[in-house]
Amino acid sequence: MISAFLCRVLDPLVFGDYPKIMKENAGSRIPTFTKLESTMVKGAFDFIGVIHYTTCKIKDNPTSLMAELRDFDSDKAVTIIRDYDVTDYGVPIQPWGLEGVLDYLKQVYGNPPVFIYENGQQTLRTSSLEDTSRLEYVQAYIGGVLNALRNGSNIRGYFVWSFLDVFELFEGFKYTAGLVYVDMDDPELKRYPKLSANWFSQFLKSKTKVDREQVIKSEENLLNLPS
Repeated sequence: MISAFLCRVLDPLVFGDYPKIMKENAGSRIPTFTKLESTMVKGAFDFIGVIHYTTCKIKDNPTSLMAELRDFDSDKAVTIIRDYDVTDYGVPIQPWGLEGVLDYLKQVYGNPPVFIYENGQQTLRTSSLEDTSRLEYVQAYIGGVLNALRNGSNIRGYFVWSFLDVFELFEGFKYTAGLVYVDMDDPELKRYPKLSANWFSQFLKSKTKVDREQVIKSEENLLNLPS
């Protein structure tokens, strides 16, 4: 699975060729690098950008390699298993998965500079501004990134997806991941910070750990909500 998603891109950039298992599974459908092409592509990057949302289990499925018509999915030769515990919104909070990716980049690819481009939790656009699930998600994954940093990963930046509710590629406006709610029914597209935005703002301004429960309590007081 790692070969399908990471190695197929990074192996040429770091080693100058596709991974062996990828060439075995895809066969003649994979173009062959010439010596010149291999030399040109090897090392042709400044940093690695990672997009990570969640983690899943897989099991071996060699029969997919026997299909008459083969594609990217069949070449992976695995079956994805989604038997994980999930939040109320169906999005697992598993920061160890991101830690594993960062450690893999460190161990296999010589610890290149890494920017985490997207990491966040989608919820229904009509859900509450009190998005405790997203707050827990972001807090957990930032903790995972900090663990990876302490273990030596060359992480240069982390970006929550997303600052505002936006049009999501696969979900449209039904599910959004913004820290700030955008009222799509308002002609002026008014914006309202969610609980997660409050926490993230305090986290960025603070030099110490921001207590999640304290943020929730202060937000409840601000909005005059019952505790």
